[in-house]
Amino acid sequence: MTDSLTDDLGFSTDPRPGSAHRRNRLGAFLAASRSWFRAWRRTRPFWGALWLIVAGAWIIYWMSFDIGIALTGGWSYSAGYVMGGSLIMFGLVTWLAPHYKSLSGVVAFLIALGAFPTANLGGFVVGSVLGIIGGSMVWSWGEKKPRPARHVTSGG
Repeated sequence: MTDSLTDDLGFSTDPRPGSAHRRNRLGAFLAASRSWFRAWRRTRPFWGALWLIVAGAWIIYWMSFDIGIALTGGWSYSAGYVMGGSLIMFGLVTWLAPHYKSLSGVVAFLIALGAFPTANLGGFVVGSVLGIIGGSMVWSWGEKKPRPARHVTSGG
């Protein structure tokens, strides 16, 4: 049995005034949000920073020490938290201040290399590799150039 507000295919047949208007406003809002996010993403090294954040989270996840032990145990216990947190921080800096992309890319690359010997092989190699890839992508990123206008020619 179907609801009085939907037909057999699930489409709304709401007789109340304004329901279609609300759906159109929501669709317009979602389209505008997607357009804004796409424009924001194109103006910064989005994917490289995302890899840096994932690498930092991976390294922190695979630390086998409680945070209390890490704070009192010295460098060998806290290195993974410091290295992973630094990678996350540089990923966020790259998103929020893309004009520092050269500095943050190179430093994140070096931190990912340093995480290999200090933090459980850099999160069992995966975190270091993701950090190296992310740092390289951030450092090598260049802003998108405007596309040239296409000229329409008549066939002949």
